Amino acid sequence: MNNHEIDFKIHGDDMQFVEVELDPQETVVAEAGSLMMMEDNIQMETIFGDGSNAGGGFVGKLFSAGKRVLTGESLFMTTFTNQGYDKKRVSFASPYPGKIIPLDLSQFEGKIICQKDAFLAAAKGVTVGVEFQRKLGTGFFGGEGFIMQKLEGDGMAFVHAGGTLHRKDLSSGETLRVDTGCLVAMTSRVNYNIEFVKGVKTALFGGEGLFFATLRGPGTVWVQSLPFSRLASRVFSAMPSHGGSKDEGSLARGVFDLLNGD
Repeated sequence: MNNHEIDFKIHGDDMQFVEVELDPQETVVAEAGSLMMMEDNIQMETIFGDGSNAGGGFVGKLFSAGKRVLTGESLFMTTFTNQGYDKKRVSFASPYPGKIIPLDLSQFEGKIICQKDAFLAAAKGVTVGVEFQRKLGTGFFGGEGFIMQKLEGDGMAFVHAGGTLHRKDLSSGETLRVDTGCLVAMTSRVNYNIEFVKGVKTALFGGEGLFFATLRGPGTVWVQSLPFSRLASRVFSAMPSHGGSKDEGSLARGVFDLLNGD
């Protein structure tokens, strides 16, 4: 085992958080801003990248952090280390309604590919890197960008999905078509491509976009029912515009005006 072995418990239903139990000197790495609460004697530290190459010198750390910039994430992550003499607990919350997926990477050949904003936390030693898609069409038409994240190691990692989570195990040659935003994660053997939606009417008026992610087995795929981009789009479209009449959206309008200094 190269990763720290951590115990955990997931609390809640639709607004979940994960409670990680750390033995003395054990460490968990998390995205900045995901902390919910922690017990005493847990030391926080801001680091470059994921901390998996701490012995690689400044250049190695800089390279690790640079890979995170390519995925749109921050240069820095936060480590939480138990400096006490008995077990301590630290909890991390999901950023919006959905489910937290615990992934034991040792059960998935040491690698999981996920959307760039899905990673929540992991045991120290798990590498958070960049997964480049082979096909150029994926980059231009995938909806979620050319670059995805890859989680590598033999420890626990926690990934967040929006809405309801569905796990689909694909047999060899079995194909699943998914809205690009609904794809959360997949195992490394799944073949990922983009398929154009046939039929002009479907493409222009179907409301589901021009392209689907085509996933071909063997492997496992995790799909979410509520991507954050879809949630945000509905919220902003429902907000009343300036100068309109006072209606049931007046409270939302007041909050919007307050935030904008009006």
